[in-house]
Amino acid sequence: GRWQGRQEEGGEEGWAGQLIPITYEVCLYFVIGGSDCIKKNAKSCGECIQAGPNCGWCKKTDFLQEGEPTSARCDDLAALKSKGCPPDDIENPRGSQAVNKDKEVTNRRKGTAEKLDPEDITQIQPQQLVLKLRTGEPQTFSLKFKRAEDYPIDLYYLMDLSYSMKDDLENVKSLGTALMTEMEKITSDFRIGFGSFVEKTVMPYISTTPAKLRNPCTGDQNCTTPFSYRNVLNLTSEGNRFNELVGAQQISGNLDSPEGGFDAIMQVAVCGKQIGWRNVTRLLVFSTDAGFHFAGDGKLGGIVLPNDGRCHLENNLYAMSHYYDYPSIAHLVQKLSENNIQTIFAVTEEFQAVYKELKNLIPKSAVGTLSANSSNVIQLIIDAYNSLSSEVILENSKLPKGVTINYKSYCKNGVNGTGENGRKCSNISIGDEVKFEISVTANECPKKGQNETIKIKPLGFTEEVEINLQFICECQCQNEGEANSPDCHEGNGTFECGACRCNEGRIGRLCECSTDEVNSEDMDAYCRRENSTEICSNNGECICGQCVCKKRENTNEVYSGKYCECDNFNCDRSNGLICGGNGICKCRVCECYPNYTGSACDCSLDTSTCMASNGQICNGRGTCECGTCNCTDPKFQGPTCEMCQTCLGVCAEHKDCVQCKAFRKGEKKETCSQECSYFNMTLVESRDKLPQPNQPDPLSHCKEKDVDDCWFYFTYSVNSNNEPIVHVVDTPECPTGPDIIPIVAGVVAGIVLIGLALLLIWKLLMIIHDRREFAKFEKEKMNAKWDTGENPIYKSAVTTVVNPKYEGK
Repeated sequence: GRWQGRQEEGGEEGWAGQLIPITYEVCLYFVIGGSDCIKKNAKSCGECIQAGPNCGWCKKTDFLQEGEPTSARCDDLAALKSKGCPPDDIENPRGSQAVNKDKEVTNRRKGTAEKLDPEDITQIQPQQLVLKLRTGEPQTFSLKFKRAEDYPIDLYYLMDLSYSMKDDLENVKSLGTALMTEMEKITSDFRIGFGSFVEKTVMPYISTTPAKLRNPCTGDQNCTTPFSYRNVLNLTSEGNRFNELVGAQQISGNLDSPEGGFDAIMQVAVCGKQIGWRNVTRLLVFSTDAGFHFAGDGKLGGIVLPNDGRCHLENNLYAMSHYYDYPSIAHLVQKLSENNIQTIFAVTEEFQAVYKELKNLIPKSAVGTLSANSSNVIQLIIDAYNSLSSEVILENSKLPKGVTINYKSYCKNGVNGTGENGRKCSNISIGDEVKFEISVTANECPKKGQNETIKIKPLGFTEEVEINLQFICECQCQNEGEANSPDCHEGNGTFECGACRCNEGRIGRLCECSTDEVNSEDMDAYCRRENSTEICSNNGECICGQCVCKKRENTNEVYSGKYCECDNFNCDRSNGLICGGNGICKCRVCECYPNYTGSACDCSLDTSTCMASNGQICNGRGTCECGTCNCTDPKFQGPTCEMCQTCLGVCAEHKDCVQCKAFRKGEKKETCSQECSYFNMTLVESRDKLPQPNQPDPLSHCKEKDVDDCWFYFTYSVNSNNEPIVHVVDTPECPTGPDIIPIVAGVVAGIVLIGLALLLIWKLLMIIHDRREFAKFEKEKMNAKWDTGENPIYKSAVTTVVNPKYEGK
């Protein structure tokens, strides 16, 4: 079933108008009082409503049963109703909120309205709220912020006047009128002031010799006496006055590189009256080309007292620089935030990294790169102001103990903001409206129950929302209590909200006992079960004749019962869980959820895991026990008794019956009507007409051979009534006989082709052989070393003619 809760204004229902599924576990949770309300052991209505936002107190006088403690009046609202407490008798006060001041944000445009007092300009709405907080129940309200056009601005220019800033001073001397001209484009109400700083006037920061005190600069340079901080010009709307006074300033000097700028920032922040800060946008421009000293560095000059964060201006000079140490960064952040001052660090390129790290620690601050001679300072200020003013970050004052606050931002065009945990919106233009959803929750009541006040404001702005917190720590019925009531055993307590609140020194449900009587034997007799010597089953103490059960370290484990004889943690376990995680332990016995049984609720009654593929439980060959099949037929095994190593398959098992019924042939042809009447058969024209696997019943597709070696096709399934259904293709697929002529022709053609191929191969081999032999002959002929025309043993004939008459003369 389902149950619908409905929250009435001031009503008692604790549900936020939504449908909630109710299960067996939830019902038991309510019936046995399974909420945290009972665990708090509340003795009064006030303690009960502080136990949780869904805890109620039944003030009906006869609500408790015999032996039940007073704390049983405190329980979850649904549990109280189920126990018979009428809704009108349930104390369940709810938190609320009221708006005391809700002035609309200012809508005006520059030049179209008379000059307004800054106090009359509103950028945040609402301005005052009252929240009544009940413990654990958040109160949520919306806060609107809108940047007003032509909002007044106070700007204080704080400049480093050490010797390295000499060329910068020349450009700053004409800053007043030039900056006035530029700022008129943003606001018609602009004021400017000027201050300067150098360093603490002690060694080793400056040279304290008389000559160096008169002129700390070297050579012929004429410098003024060193000083820590000087307020040169209070905030004014006269730009010419700024130029005049700044033009008269002189450079000074010191020994070390870091400067005493933190001393100057602290005095500018806390000396609001002397400087002339108004409740408008406050900008502090800090101009330097060096680093800074911070808390602890004063020890070098023998200064150990922490900065006190107070104003010490005398004749516009910081008079305690030699007495107090430099302020810490955290101290500066606190004072700048308290006084709504937004800081612009105008520093040279060399120190950009240092001051960017400082910017990350100081909310609503910006860093700009200052040129070597400060010629770009006006544009730097304009850019930094636009960057700071386009960002809204909410902050709250210190919260009372036990109070938490959460933010959710809806920025420009309704986009959710993600920065600063929902506190921040960026890229806000003039006239843009942003919204914040703020939830305030009290996690405990103040000890004295007093009201508290917190404030929320945008960083860098003076406007704020004041929230008065009123804590609901007592019930309305407590105001109607009767002191020293006769209903509380001879007037030993106050009867309120249907129960007794005992006077000091008295205990018991009706304050019938004094603390001196709690261990008497007579009282102990009421705390023992029949035929037992154990007091409160050794699980509690006997107080005023009633058992008060022990508390265990694990708050989820509790003793209960009149004699503390029950508990919710000593039931049977399964898989390491009490009641197997499938039930509730009640008085050492498991109450199982639906579909579970057994002493440890480890036996599931769900049979879905036993369902075989044919739709039968355990395939009809076993029983489902605790979600597991116990097969009764020894041939069948497996999780659903479907595995059978010695059984035929579905197709083979029904093959003969299908063959005899469909085609009147096969082994069972003669006995078909007797053996094969167990199924209904339907003939179909083709395989496409057979049932497909997407039908709800399990389905088997079969292909078998008949006695004529023909293939026949059929399907086998079982319907919801466990009746077999067979669909058979009416025409078997039989093999056709061979075609003799093509076979013979093919064989003959093959033999001829093979013979021709062999002859061609032989002829080719012979040609190759002859060519090789001829080539070999030609090679040997070329390699012969003699010629046939010149026989080496041949000698030509020689003819000798002798002249007998020749005597050699």
